[in-house]
Amino acid sequence: FFVFGGALTAKADPVFDRFIAEVREEAAAHGISERHLANLDRLTPEPEITRLASSQPEYVKPIWAYLDHLITPNRLTLGRENLNAYRPYLDKLEAQYGVPVGILVAIWGVETNYGSNKGSFHVLQALATLGYEGRRAKFGRQQLLAALQILQSGDVALADFKGSWAGAMGHTQFIPTTYADYAADGTGDGKKNIWTEPRDALASSAYYLKRMGWQKGLAWGFEVSVPSNFNFAEARIKNTKSPAYWRDKGVTA
Repeated sequence: FFVFGGALTAKADPVFDRFIAEVREEAAAHGISERHLANLDRLTPEPEITRLASSQPEYVKPIWAYLDHLITPNRLTLGRENLNAYRPYLDKLEAQYGVPVGILVAIWGVETNYGSNKGSFHVLQALATLGYEGRRAKFGRQQLLAALQILQSGDVALADFKGSWAGAMGHTQFIPTTYADYAADGTGDGKKNIWTEPRDALASSAYYLKRMGWQKGLAWGFEVSVPSNFNFAEARIKNTKSPAYWRDKGVTA
């Protein structure tokens, strides 16, 4: 559980307590104020997060099953509604960053179903639970320190600082370090509020894709057919080859 004030009654966990003390010291050295460091003292491990982290299977769902799960009539309807509602703003983002409006709205839909499922875990608690032990400890600690920087920035209130069990936040699910590097102020109000302001989240996603190398006018991918003897070991995202190479392998559009 997570407490913003009052006494804790949870059973003491010396390993967790040592972890919090170490994070507290490191965060203080990086300029985090005592006001925000005090939030660490109210944390306890969340068993549900530990369960989710340990039971997450390796992703093996075939692409067609994945698409059937994601592309539902309701999601398409909501997507069209949100595209229309935000069209003037999305057009500005496309002109600025080169990312098509349809891509941005699709990302929003896939990540949180247009903001209806942004995650209900308190980000500090989730990351502290991941960070103090287990295979995600390095990730959790790094993200927890970045999360404290976000709180100190004033972009989000503690009560709104929620996300997934893995610490992904806001309408388009940025983890804290990605937020630190790529979050954008889409409204001009001086804040990068991806939690309750869709325009900031959409601007952040557009800026992120641009920084990652998105080139206007280039398709992101193509559906292809492969021969029966195709070597699927070659179908790795880092194995970049020319279209001619794939054609020689029997791959066709």
